[in-house]
Amino acid sequence: MTIHSTQPGATARPVATPSDAPSALSAPSVLALGAIAGPALFTLAWLVLGFISTGYTVGGTRIDPYSHISQPISGLGMGETAPFMNTAFVLSGLLLLAGVIGVLRGIGATGRPVARWTSAVLLALTPAGLVVVGLFDLDAPVLHLAGAALVYMLPVLSFPLTGLFLRGVAGWRRFGNLLLVAGALTFVLMIVFSLTFNEDTTAAGQGVAGLTQRVLFTEVLAWFAAMGWWARRASARREG
Repeated sequence: MTIHSTQPGATARPVATPSDAPSALSAPSVLALGAIAGPALFTLAWLVLGFISTGYTVGGTRIDPYSHISQPISGLGMGETAPFMNTAFVLSGLLLLAGVIGVLRGIGATGRPVARWTSAVLLALTPAGLVVVGLFDLDAPVLHLAGAALVYMLPVLSFPLTGLFLRGVAGWRRFGNLLLVAGALTFVLMIVFSLTFNEDTTAAGQGVAGLTQRVLFTEVLAWFAAMGWWARRASARREG
């Protein structure tokens, strides 16, 4: 609503009221919060449950005790912590998917629909991977590992391609440049994790594969969280 001045001799001027103020809670802006909430929930879940787990059995092999350093996050999806960790996988994936949708919707029309949709599909596959990992534990290794690959391998491609797209979007050029770096960094961390992972060593509770995997997952999800934060900031600038 707008109220006009009615004082004698005064020129009528519109006076903004609260209902005229742009809303900082637009649908894309709210959805973008999922890109922050999803990674936060996932990280909190594996951090806390790692201290609670008493170990797990996979392929007939008992792995006990559980260690953040030597054991993969997926181990928490087995044993006593399974209901909680697998639920966290699924919920984190759904929140992150909502965040990706919010970020891409909040950008608005760019005149580059192919690049926009390509970025959307590639980015959405990472949260889909989290959901798959939560639905299929280590006793279903093919589907489980396929989901994990979407989480930590696909960003090697999706981050730089999305970065190239964002470089042409007003207010997003700097973040687009950062995503080019993110793709390279993710590739390096993926190689480090691959070199440190060995099934026999992990089963024996030795090595550092759990640590290198956590660094890799945290790095990937941190970029999604940063994307959600950037989208919120860009939305606030436009609406302010």
